[in-house]
Amino acid sequence: MAPKVLVSDKLSETAVQIFRDRGVEVDYLPDLGKDKDKFLEVIGQYDGLAIRSATKVSDKVLAAATNLKVIGRAGIGVDNVDIPAASKRGVIVMNTPFGNSVTTAEHAIAMMFAVARQLPEASASTHEGKWEKNRFMGVELFNKTLGVIGAGNIGSIVCDRALGLHMKVAAYDPFLSDERAKQMGVAKVELDELLARADFITLHVPLTDKTRNILSREAIAKTKKGVRIINCARGGLVDEAALAEALQSGQVAGAAFDVFEVEPATASPLFHLPNVVVTPHLGASTTEAQENVALQVAEQMSDYLLTGAVQNALNMPSVTAEEAAVMGPWLKLADHLGAFAGQMTDEPIKAINVLYDGTVAAMNLQALNCAAIAGIMKAQNPDVNLVSAPVIARERGIQISTTRQEKSGVFDGYIKLTVVTDKRDRSIAGTVFSDGKPRFIQIKGINIDAEIGAHMLYTTNDDVPGIIGTLGQTMGEAGVNIANFTLGRSGVGKDAIALLYLDEEPAPAVIKALESTGKFTQVRPLNFNVA
Repeated sequence: MAPKVLVSDKLSETAVQIFRDRGVEVDYLPDLGKDKDKFLEVIGQYDGLAIRSATKVSDKVLAAATNLKVIGRAGIGVDNVDIPAASKRGVIVMNTPFGNSVTTAEHAIAMMFAVARQLPEASASTHEGKWEKNRFMGVELFNKTLGVIGAGNIGSIVCDRALGLHMKVAAYDPFLSDERAKQMGVAKVELDELLARADFITLHVPLTDKTRNILSREAIAKTKKGVRIINCARGGLVDEAALAEALQSGQVAGAAFDVFEVEPATASPLFHLPNVVVTPHLGASTTEAQENVALQVAEQMSDYLLTGAVQNALNMPSVTAEEAAVMGPWLKLADHLGAFAGQMTDEPIKAINVLYDGTVAAMNLQALNCAAIAGIMKAQNPDVNLVSAPVIARERGIQISTTRQEKSGVFDGYIKLTVVTDKRDRSIAGTVFSDGKPRFIQIKGINIDAEIGAHMLYTTNDDVPGIIGTLGQTMGEAGVNIANFTLGRSGVGKDAIALLYLDEEPAPAVIKALESTGKFTQVRPLNFNVA
């Protein structure tokens, strides 16, 4: 019996035809996603669901989708899909992470031109028959410095286009290596230097806790007077109220925004200000991009439903069904090791080395590598998945090496992950016990046995008395319960570490309280996806 797919949002007719040509039965009902009751009523009939952003796939929908095997999102954002719920129900969630890259990069360049030459205002004035030639004095892009915040997939395309315009390009990206910057032909700088040097600033980073308001009031104050700011990435990266004030004071000469903190944006501090260009989140809105992502998602879903091949999955690796049964806990361990290293690393990564020992060395190491790399990358970019992570690592010039070895210790198998930067090598190892639960067994050469929880706290200190008491008392006073407490040291009086498994995430005030004691060389809260 042929698999059956529902297309519940507007998708290219060509994409719908791909399903039919591949032998997949398809119902094209582009408005059904907006009718929640009808959608719930029929979703149980389908093996696959192809969507854009209008259809909301909640846990309630997934509970009704008793036959659903795969959800395909034509585009990158999956905010409208409950991925943890899908994972629990065995539903694969796919997206098309690179289909919109060129289009979004071109929109940023177009917005830069528009704000440099005040094109929208000049066009509106001319339409009114005013012919105000002397009013609209623009600036050239030639020989100006473009500051690019985020030099990943889209940001690197913007850099390339800007260099073609004979602009000077300075890029800030925690994952940008010296080698990759040289290859791209850009100057790698810290954020403060970029702010001071740039005539134009464009943002190309995801919205995370680290990047929210990356252009804050304080950051905007550090910019070169007369800078122009372009944001075609995510709303919330720029403090819109602070930017509005800077535009009015003349610190910032212009801004071009395609995204806003609240969308749909019916009001913003930026609206109605002179030399501010605004568009309604059009970054991916070209005929080519919409066609590309639609065709890609149709091919990916057809491949999975007909052959079992998995591409661009957000919640599973590219492994066979037989491998998945054995590798599941090890894939989770690889992700946890990567998440630890990623959250602990603030400087550009030059290399990632993965050692597989014993039984795990005979498994599908490509999938395990993908899980480890994705764990690292997700600390900076939550949109990264098991498929896109190695691509992003290669784009950033990160060298990946893998070593297999026969059983060499007390464990039947273990994975050791080492992240190399200009400043240090950071290593962490883990294994899977007979209960199927991953454990951390070594951090920077210090042996431990740590259960992994959603919220953890990692500290380093000299091996002196009073550390356990300080940690326990501080957590107790803050009302944070410690589920598990692991200690390790390199030797008497030498380096020591503690890893606390907590029932909840510690507030910033708790971290500051521990740091203020002067007893710790490092205090770092960590989060892990243990679902």
